[in-house]
Amino acid sequence: MTPMGIRISDRISAIAESATLAVDAKAKALKAAGRPVIGFGAGEPDFATPDYIVQAAREAAQQSRYHRYTPVAGLPELRTAVAAKTLRDSGYSVEASQVLITNGGKQAVYNTFATLLDPGDEVLLVAPYWTTYPEAVRLAGGVPVEVQTDETTGYLASVDQLEAARTERTKVLLFVSPSNPSGAVYPGEQVAAIGSWAAEHGLWVVTDEIYEHLVYGEHRNVSIATATPDLADRVVVLNGVAKTYAMTGWRVGWLIGPPDVVKAASNLQSHATSNVSNVAQVAALAAVSGDLSAVAEMRTAFDRRRQTILDMLRAIDGVVCPTPGGAFYAYPQVKGLLGRSLRGRTATTSAELATLILDEVEVAVVPGEAFGTPGYLRLSYALGDADLAEGIGRIQKLVADS
Repeated sequence: MTPMGIRISDRISAIAESATLAVDAKAKALKAAGRPVIGFGAGEPDFATPDYIVQAAREAAQQSRYHRYTPVAGLPELRTAVAAKTLRDSGYSVEASQVLITNGGKQAVYNTFATLLDPGDEVLLVAPYWTTYPEAVRLAGGVPVEVQTDETTGYLASVDQLEAARTERTKVLLFVSPSNPSGAVYPGEQVAAIGSWAAEHGLWVVTDEIYEHLVYGEHRNVSIATATPDLADRVVVLNGVAKTYAMTGWRVGWLIGPPDVVKAASNLQSHATSNVSNVAQVAALAAVSGDLSAVAEMRTAFDRRRQTILDMLRAIDGVVCPTPGGAFYAYPQVKGLLGRSLRGRTATTSAELATLILDEVEVAVVPGEAFGTPGYLRLSYALGDADLAEGIGRIQKLVADS
């Protein structure tokens, strides 16, 4: 019998708040109180959603057919457009029936793990990882198994590392490229090798491709679904409009998978949320059906900021920062700052260092503890150029003056 004083279930009590959203909320609260805080916490483009997408939403809001329930799995025209967009962008051919439209990428993540995992099933999770992944695995009854990487390999996991972590309970490999939080992009040959290894051992692969268009320099995004055709019946692709089209608040994502997985995940969604907002779905339809010119403009700006933040971080004594090939994050190793006196204060962990930086120079960053790798910080460079330079400049001065 449950004790009368216990109000929250063990399952939910064990879930941690999203560290990135918590840091962003704290930064925004401090700014609202009049403090000149600069936030590097949220993975959110600072650009407005392109006008043609907003206009499509305006027009949809005035059509009565979008004021009613629509199919749980998504508007048929959007599912068709997502299938076409997937073929265009990654060369992966799927039917519209293999697409489930979700309330943002997070629901796609949860729906997938809830559909695939039974209690005790293990999921290989390359660290550093996005904060939501292990929590979604645990909520589904699975067990996240961390595969540690660091800056010496550019945060890339090898087949040997994955094989060393595999057990008889391993069911899923979560594969992410480009990566949040590290910005790592796997070369095509490594993507194919990992996909072949997973297929050989009968594993499912869940691949999050939300940053597919944000790659820089010589880096190219290669979908593991395309690189390894043998995975076709055991791969689930996660994606959405949030990062590519500056639509984080619109909450439209999707999962693509085998028909039985999509049907089961749709059944789950029918009880959890029903259909995604129709107005947001129509906006997403305009986004994925349009060209990528607005995306190219944003990518150019992100690349410029990437170079700026790298140069400025590397100028700080005690900071080591590999070059991110994609997404919009820098993930510096900051162990050289731990144990050092900074304005009379000493941080012994990256979590303490993040607090010290916020207190002393009013710059919000996310500590590596949130991503499974203490001793690091994540800084999003999806903010204005002036704020970026000012924020890193404050950290430079904090270290230089100490």
